[in-house]
Amino acid sequence: MNQKQRMQHGLPYKSSLDGLKQEREACQLKLYDYNHLRPDEYVQREALIRSVLGKAGSDIHIEAPFRCDYGSNIEVGDQFYANYNCTILDGGKVTIGHEVMFAPNVSLYTAGHPIHHIPRNAGYEYALPITIGDNVWIGGNVVITPGVTIGNNTVIGAGSIVTKDIPANVVAAGNPCRVLRAITEQDRAYYYKDQRFDITADDL
Repeated sequence: MNQKQRMQHGLPYKSSLDGLKQEREACQLKLYDYNHLRPDEYVQREALIRSVLGKAGSDIHIEAPFRCDYGSNIEVGDQFYANYNCTILDGGKVTIGHEVMFAPNVSLYTAGHPIHHIPRNAGYEYALPITIGDNVWIGGNVVITPGVTIGNNTVIGAGSIVTKDIPANVVAAGNPCRVLRAITEQDRAYYYKDQRFDITADDL
């Protein structure tokens, strides 16, 4: 098993071997071009980001600057939006569902390093998959760590550090991130805290 295969299987691997360094450099060159396009160069932006990502649904938009390691290990669904300064370290598989929104400075880290300094200094690291369900909103400056799954319809509050799985249909926040409460049908009437929508439910 070569180092890339070890990376894909969640085993300790060395990221400098077996062509992995070259794959990251090829991705970085594409992202350099993407991050330096004019905002109105829509066709070029669409083509470039789709050449970076492993799989992408319809109507996706990622604001520049965007950074990732390989790109090929990232799958996003329809109607995906990521605001400025999104970073995805995608040595492990990153799967993002439909209708997902990222606020600015969201970071997904599938990559990690051993706690003990000897294997760490020897160049070993690991990558564990991250999965985000449908209709999820990730707040600003959130960090999601290796191996985490976030369920459908969940909201992660700004500044959270997500170290464990978060279930569907909840609001979660904090460091470490924890469930604060369930999302209910009553939440549909409010757009922020106790601020009610001034439009009817039929228009939502």
